[in-house]
Amino acid sequence: MLIHSASQLLTLAGGPQRGADLGRLEIIPDGAVLIQGEKIAAVGTTAELRRAYPHEPALDAGWKVVMPGFVDPHTHAIWAGDRAAEFEQRLQGRFSPEDVAAGGGILPTVRVTCSASLQTLLKETRPRLWTMFQYGTTTAEVKTGYGLNTAAELRLLQALLKLNDEGPLELAITFLAAHALPPAFLARPDEYVDLICREMLPLLTHWWPHHAPYLDLPFVDVNCERLAFNLEQCRRILTHARALNFPLKIHSDQFDPMGSTSLAVELGAVSADHLRKTPAEEIKKLGASDTVAVLLPGIPFGWGTAEQASAREILDAGGILALATGLNPGSAWCESMQFVIALACRYLCLTPSQAIAAATINAAAAICRSHQIGSIEPGKQADLLILSTPDYRHLGYRFGTNLVQTVIKKGHVYPV
Repeated sequence: MLIHSASQLLTLAGGPQRGADLGRLEIIPDGAVLIQGEKIAAVGTTAELRRAYPHEPALDAGWKVVMPGFVDPHTHAIWAGDRAAEFEQRLQGRFSPEDVAAGGGILPTVRVTCSASLQTLLKETRPRLWTMFQYGTTTAEVKTGYGLNTAAELRLLQALLKLNDEGPLELAITFLAAHALPPAFLARPDEYVDLICREMLPLLTHWWPHHAPYLDLPFVDVNCERLAFNLEQCRRILTHARALNFPLKIHSDQFDPMGSTSLAVELGAVSADHLRKTPAEEIKKLGASDTVAVLLPGIPFGWGTAEQASAREILDAGGILALATGLNPGSAWCESMQFVIALACRYLCLTPSQAIAAATINAAAAICRSHQIGSIEPGKQADLLILSTPDYRHLGYRFGTNLVQTVIKKGHVYPV
C-alpha cells in the first residue's frame, strides 16, 4: 500500500531526541509512505514514490498530516469499578493524598479489582483500550498494581496478555506489585517487600515464559512515595528485579522528593515517571543519563493542582523527555494522548512539535521500542496516523476533539 499526498509527512527520523533537539519532526511536504506487510518499506515525496512504485495499491491522504502513531508509555489501564465518588469528595475538599493512609486512594479500586473475574477485567478494560486506539495511540504500556497479592497480580497479567493478543492496540506490560501497601501489610511494609522479592518476582520468571514465550520479560515498577514505599524498599525490589533480568521503571517524586530519580539513574531504569517534585541536582543526573523522563501533565490536572513537573529544566539538562496519559481511575481517566499534548503545550511550555516528539519517538524509548516504532522510517513497524487537518500544529492548539481520521496499525487500516 502506498499512502500518498500527505500535506506534511512527520517522519521523526533519527531516534530519540534529547534536550534542545526535542521537536525535530523531519517533515516531508507532499509526502508518501510505502507499506509492505507490517513494515514501512520506503519514505519520500509523493512524486518519488509514485514513480518508483506505480502499481502499488494507493491510499490518498487527502492533503492531511501523516505521522507516527502515538505511544503512551505510562498507564494503569486495567482495573474494575470507578472512583466517581472520590472525585466528588475531592471537589468538595474532603479528600487528599493523605487519605490513602486511611484506606482511600487506590485501595477501593484494589478491593473491586481483586474480586473481579478474568472476564470482568477484560470486559471493563477492552473499551478503554479501544478508545485509546481511536484517539491515535497504537502502542501503550499498561501496569498491573490493583491486585497487590500474587494471585490477583497474575490474573491482571493474564488479562493483559489476552488483550495484547486481541489487539489492535499493542501493549507493553509492567509488573507493579509495589504500587501501594495492601491493607493487611500497612503496619508491616517490609514483610510485603519480602513477599515481592522472595515470592512474586522469582515466580514471574517462570510464569512469564510459559504464558508469553514470544514476549520479552515485563518491566518491574515501584511507587517511591512517602505513602507507598521508601527509598530503601524500592532499592531492594528493583535490585532483585534487575538480578532476575527484568527491565526497570520507577514512579518518582510525584508528591515528595525521595531520592528516587537518582536511584533510577543509578540502577539504569528505562524511565523515571512523574518527576513533579524532583530536585534540580537530580534532574541534572537524569539529563546526563539514558533514563527517559516521563511526564504526566494529566495527573496534576486531574487533581486540580497547577504544580507540574519542570519540563524546561529536564530539557536544559539534556534529558530525554516523553509524555504519557497516566490513565487511571483516580486522578486521570483520560485515554487521549491528544489531550495530553494540549496540556503539555499549556502547562509544560512545550511547542506542538516538541510535544509530538515526546509522544512518539521519545515515548517509544520509554518502553524500549524506539528501534521498532515511534517514527516513520524504512524497516520500522507500520504504525501511522492520518489526521483530519493539514497542519501538525493543530495538535496542541485544539483540544476536546479527535483529530485522528485514520489509524494504521501494522499495515492494517482502521477508519475512525
